[in-house]
Amino acid sequence: MPFARLATATTPTSHIGLGLAAVGRPGYINLGRDEDLGHNRSVETLRARTHELLDAAYFQGVRYFDVARSYGRSEEFLADWLDKNPGRNDVVVGSKWGYTYTADWTTDAEKHEVKDHGVRTYDRQRAETAELLGDRLDLYQIHSVTPDSPALTDKELHARLAEAAAQGTTIGFSTSGPAQADAIRAALAVTVDGEPLFRTVQSTYNALETSAGPALAEAHDAGLTVIVKEGMANGRLAAPHAPDALRAVAEERALGCDAVALALVLRQPWAGVVLSGAATTVQLSSNLHAAVVDLDDEQLSRLAELVEEPQEYWDRRGRLLWH
Repeated sequence: MPFARLATATTPTSHIGLGLAAVGRPGYINLGRDEDLGHNRSVETLRARTHELLDAAYFQGVRYFDVARSYGRSEEFLADWLDKNPGRNDVVVGSKWGYTYTADWTTDAEKHEVKDHGVRTYDRQRAETAELLGDRLDLYQIHSVTPDSPALTDKELHARLAEAAAQGTTIGFSTSGPAQADAIRAALAVTVDGEPLFRTVQSTYNALETSAGPALAEAHDAGLTVIVKEGMANGRLAAPHAPDALRAVAEERALGCDAVALALVLRQPWAGVVLSGAATTVQLSSNLHAAVVDLDDEQLSRLAELVEEPQEYWDRRGRLLWH
């Protein structure tokens, strides 16, 4: 499996990846985007910012980069960077299909993305991804699987995905919503010719939303690589929005709230890769300090009190504005 190359990484940041959701398009639901990106969000401005982030991440030991068809031009930006840096052939690239970007490079579109897990969408988006990333794509994931997703039962789709796996692409899925655990367990049961279809799972897990933890542990035990997204809860765990308990622990460790929040995820024994969603190189460097944060039992106890009920967490996330 190409994705297994991550296991050979030896840097302290080998378990931290960089996701490009926040910089591959002008609008997103992360808090603080006005401060992070400013008003100039032209294609070329965000292309340059993405390349700057990729350079900084690579030089600091990050080797996994995560994009998606619905992240605006993220695949294009990453492909451009790879073309300009042909010697960096030790990186692992993951993308996702299942959402179509529909905002046309605006921040006030009625719909920013449209979800469809059908075979036709897979065929179209797989071809689009191949045109940009070619054989540099290591991991292709179904984007935001929920328990009612047809991707869990569509045998024709499963056959297509198994064919891609036979040709060397690792196949995975991501999850969203309050029933992530149910979606994970349902996906673990999907097989083709008696063999498990999925080799990776990418789920939301952070100090506020921990409900997927037991199912992610089961996925890890079943041999899947676990990728954690939204470790910063779309900015809710970053200063100045961080809750008091997180701020206090960060002050005690003389680090940013972001480093502590990501360290809380990194310490989970099932967490294979934890994504940084940094929009600036300063944020990225701060995020990467998570690899060396040590939290004691008393601090962990205080942070555990931040956990919200899943429905409450996802309802609040659903109310975040694209800006």
